[in-house]
Amino acid sequence: MTGGPTPTSYEAAGVDIAAGERAVELMKSRVARARRPEVVDDASGFAGLFDASALLRYKRPLLATSTDGVGTKVDLARRLGVYDTVGHDLVGMVVDDLVVCGAEPLFMTDYIACGKVVPERIADIVGGIADACALAGCALVGGETAEHPGLLEADEFDLAGAGTGVVEADETLGPARVRPGDVVLAMASSGIHANGYSLVRHILASTDLTLESEPSELDRPLGETLLTPTRIYAKDCLALIQAGGVRAFAHVTGGGLAANLARSLPATVDAVLKRSSWETPALFRVLQGHGDVPQNEMDKTFNLGVGMAAIVAPDHADAALRLLTSRGVPAWHLGDIVPGNGTAALH
Repeated sequence: MTGGPTPTSYEAAGVDIAAGERAVELMKSRVARARRPEVVDDASGFAGLFDASALLRYKRPLLATSTDGVGTKVDLARRLGVYDTVGHDLVGMVVDDLVVCGAEPLFMTDYIACGKVVPERIADIVGGIADACALAGCALVGGETAEHPGLLEADEFDLAGAGTGVVEADETLGPARVRPGDVVLAMASSGIHANGYSLVRHILASTDLTLESEPSELDRPLGETLLTPTRIYAKDCLALIQAGGVRAFAHVTGGGLAANLARSLPATVDAVLKRSSWETPALFRVLQGHGDVPQNEMDKTFNLGVGMAAIVAPDHADAALRLLTSRGVPAWHLGDIVPGNGTAALH
């Protein structure tokens, strides 16, 4: 008989298992570069294995964990058809949170949800994640790609990741170590990183700016500038810790510089930050000018050019700046720690 109903199948429902398998094959070579010696292969592929005997060198190892996403920056990546940079952003958001307490990032896993699996696109996303893991010194031990037809449009996607690190218990960094007289050092961001893109998208929707715009202040189109991947500070921060004198770090993400730095202060001190110590990068000035964004909104939404801050002992500040410079990280004296009540403010 002919003309009957089409047999029901997973593929008919919009899920292409073969495309997922093709994506895995495409990403294998790049994922292989994101390894550490402690990674143990799981033949089944259902889990990532990490040899915990590596932790025996610690007296009291504390495992640190962090999870994050890239937010609405993925929408700009989709619109521009550029997919490897947001994977890089994902790693930066996770590992640079881990290192704030002094933890060395060990491994990550990722999760990608999409409306339709396009193997090349998924491979680009995961390839970016793997390349960034290699930069951070951590392993990419597993992940999941989920196809959600009917919930997401064919070209829509979102991604998230989780990471694990380790730190010696008595070497954990944080507010308890900070004291008056300490120095706050800034490490330059590479751009907006992965926070504040809802405001960016609002500015694009309500002004004459487009992703194709080429403002005179920028050296490339706005869209390309906006997709600049997040600077990964993990190895630089670990190098500072090894050199000595670090009290605390602050990863500048949602909420801006002052709010994130305040999280690393005890209730007995303030951080007095000098706005004049650096020039806000052109991208932020373009967005502020075209969007008519008040300064206080800029301060609490964007990093404004400071992606990570370090609080260091005063007798280590100059050496810390030299070390960061030698590692290719622009850095400067951002401010000072004074007696107070746990706040940070730009002056």
